Amino acid sequence: MKKIVPLLGLLILGPSVWAADYGWLQEGHPRKTIASQIPVPVGYERVRVKTGSFQEWLRLLPLKSKASPVYLYDGRKKHNQDAHYAVVEIDVGPRDIQQCADAVIRLRAEYLWDRQRYEDIHFNFTSGDTSFYLNWRQGIRPRVQGNRVSWAQTASPDSGYASFRDYVHTTCIYAGSYSLAQELKKISDPIDLQIGDVFIRGGFPGHAVLVVDIAVHPETGHKAFLLLQSYMPAQDMHILQNPGDDFPDSPWYLLDASGNVLYTPEWSFKWNELKRFYGE
Repeated sequence: MKKIVPLLGLLILGPSVWAADYGWLQEGHPRKTIASQIPVPVGYERVRVKTGSFQEWLRLLPLKSKASPVYLYDGRKKHNQDAHYAVVEIDVGPRDIQQCADAVIRLRAEYLWDRQRYEDIHFNFTSGDTSFYLNWRQGIRPRVQGNRVSWAQTASPDSGYASFRDYVHTTCIYAGSYSLAQELKKISDPIDLQIGDVFIRGGFPGHAVLVVDIAVHPETGHKAFLLLQSYMPAQDMHILQNPGDDFPDSPWYLLDASGNVLYTPEWSFKWNELKRFYGE
């Protein structure tokens, strides 16, 4: 018999008055969100999250129409069209850059930009050097020679969104699952799973998937969650299907750490590979 990890004491989602901003979308773009388009399993309710939080911002990510395929960065359709339940309305870029950990970095950076928390936008390169957005705003750029990174002011100060996107793009060139896994904090018990947490295995290659929504059964305390990924080669971010039988015809995963392995369509994680951004 499966041992289900209960989660008690969670509050249930209430109404939100905060309008999240997604800088890559044009103003007035119609919004179909994770929260509005993906129903929770029968008997479950979405957990309450703080207005303006990273958790709410992820839950309100815009989605393409349900029939949308996943495309690669070069415009070709991904070979495996069975791994996704829905596709996120966000650009992937024209180069093979925005892969798994890069998608996590992109979303975290976009949220912090939205909240004007510019001092919190920083990520480590694989070399161990830290890329600070505040320095980038001042025109300071990295010079990379092998494993050595130096910094110099080679551009004019620029606080605009296009420059911010250049920062994220450059960061993703020199960062990846290995560096991101090193800078996130480990979650010792999966019962503490939160929206915004990352299942990540750092390596060459490694992989990372992001928890973008959580629901709880108010009577049993059982917890379900949704996962987002990009993959290799760079491709549209998408909500993963659940290859198991937790909830028939549903992308929700049941929090069940008894088997020690979390199976997703294209990767398997151990439950102890769960991590979180500092400050969350």
